Amino acid sequence: MRTFITLKTMIVYGIARYLRSAWQYILPPIVTNALYFTIFGEVVGHRIGLIDGIRYIDFIAPGLIMMTIITSAYNSTLGSIFYSKFCHSIEEVLVAPISAPIMLLGFVTTGALRGLINGILVTLVASCFIHLSIHNLGILLSTALLSAILFSMAGFTNALFAKKWDDIAVIPTFILTPITYLGGIFFTISSLPLFWQGIAHYNPLLYIINAFRYGLLGVTDVPIEKALIILLLLVIGLFSVNVYFLKKGFGIRT
Repeated sequence: MRTFITLKTMIVYGIARYLRSAWQYILPPIVTNALYFTIFGEVVGHRIGLIDGIRYIDFIAPGLIMMTIITSAYNSTLGSIFYSKFCHSIEEVLVAPISAPIMLLGFVTTGALRGLINGILVTLVASCFIHLSIHNLGILLSTALLSAILFSMAGFTNALFAKKWDDIAVIPTFILTPITYLGGIFFTISSLPLFWQGIAHYNPLLYIINAFRYGLLGVTDVPIEKALIILLLLVIGLFSVNVYFLKKGFGIRT
């Protein structure tokens, strides 16, 4: 019961902090994705035509929704943890009788929920441009949830080792953004040269975006079973790594 109350308190506090500045987190992805749908979907899409029998604007919709979930979950946890370190408020959590897995779960759950909320809002924006239909609800929800958890934990890892404000922008700018765009949001992997197809299959975002696209549209460039297994293994692996870092105090204990 004490563990449940602790976890609930951390999640409620994190969501309340998010809602106090909701427009700073909600408005940017809504505006950005509305522009994506307008420019790439309506303008460019008519010239591209169909991809696997699907309109281009419908094809890119799952990738844009997933991109919002990923970046929102990542940046939410990253900003929350680093701000807590900067203001020394994280010390209050460290001295509390909370185990490392519960502490991690509290921060990560909050970031994942933020990502999922923004993903739902962008889905509503997408519904203004396309007719949304769900091919497989189970795969759709499991992919969205696991992806939000995975990148919330990735943001946690980034925040642990960030020593100054400039450090929190390095990974999102030079790693997260490139692999997101190269994960097949705007194109199919089969359209790439053979060499780049081989490189693309080492990109975890390829499997995540295609699994989510399969859940919505029923089309994919990769085996769904393989995509879900990779996603689950990444979640388990990164959770274990972060728990280890917390127990050792890397980045948060001096």
